Amino acid sequence: MTNREEALRRRGQRLAWLIVVWDIIEGAIAVTAGLAAGSIALIGFGIDSVIEVFAAAVVIWQLRAGPRARQRPALRLIAGSFLALAGYVTYKSISDLIGAERPDTSLVGIGLNVVALAVMIPVAVAQRRTGRTLDNPAVTAQSQETWVSNYLSVSLLVGLGLNATLHWWWADPIAALVVAGVAAKAGIDAWREACEYPQQEQRR
Repeated sequence: MTNREEALRRRGQRLAWLIVVWDIIEGAIAVTAGLAAGSIALIGFGIDSVIEVFAAAVVIWQLRAGPRARQRPALRLIAGSFLALAGYVTYKSISDLIGAERPDTSLVGIGLNVVALAVMIPVAVAQRRTGRTLDNPAVTAQSQETWVSNYLSVSLLVGLGLNATLHWWWADPIAALVVAGVAAKAGIDAWREACEYPQQEQRR
């Protein structure tokens, strides 16, 4: 391992630890606010934070073994986290649409997502650059999960904003369904990449 690879590996670990700390705080606030407002999209955002903690922990585990070690299991674990998020949000969104569940306005949720975008967009950019420079598919895949969280923040702002201003209750679960589709595609892509990852690279 070169000095540059070691520096990138450590940078990847620091970014993953930052995500762990941030998402524990973010998830607790989002789930609490979501339960108070009856917002499935906001609860889904909190659950996404928990899944992001898991994915970041997978990256930390992978990087401890080396820049490109443990890629196949790491990618499969990250793919599973994407699919778990997509499945949960899809189920709850459809349930809310069928039951015409009307969430209350959540100013806390709106504020949380504005702050989340300000914090996590730079982190996602740094993750993607680190993963690509290090040629590490697991770090790159986890950066995509961070981007999915950012997409969820944007869709939540749209859904919560429309609910607060126009009382369009259905905007909340529709916004969540859009993000579920993005998460499902990212999960499938990560699983395919794991299956295609060269076995000889896996042992490095």
